[in-house]
Amino acid sequence: MRIVKSSAASSSANILLVDDNKMGLAARRVLLEELGHTVTTAANGLDALAAAEANTFDLLITDWKMPKLDGLELISRLRENSFAAPIILLSGFANTAGMREDETGADAVVQKSANEVQALLSTVKRLLTRKPSRKPPASQPAAKSIKAKTKIV
Repeated sequence: MRIVKSSAASSSANILLVDDNKMGLAARRVLLEELGHTVTTAANGLDALAAAEANTFDLLITDWKMPKLDGLELISRLRENSFAAPIILLSGFANTAGMREDETGADAVVQKSANEVQALLSTVKRLLTRKPSRKPPASQPAAKSIKAKTKIV
């Protein structure tokens, strides 16, 4: 699918995109770049932390389930270090785990689904055009409860 950037679209942003799934990472990167954004990718949370320390980003988009450091832990660490850019949390489990912004520290939670592309792009546009407001770190009890809800027995 090719995305055409409209004249009403927001200006170019520097985005950090984090996902351990190479195909998902590549597909989302192409979508965002076609809108004129500069996209830096990371395959896990540890690499994303290093990238966030070395560069300034206007937006971070991260998957939840990843090796080394998952998306919730990444968000918590970034917020503790005063990362002020908006954050989008992506997950195939967002609805079933009941993930909400107030529990995750993210500014938005997007469910991976057939409607993901439209939901992601509209969320990116909304977050990049709003006035910045720094989210507090995700509360540890809430983040742990999300993990407990999705634990496979």
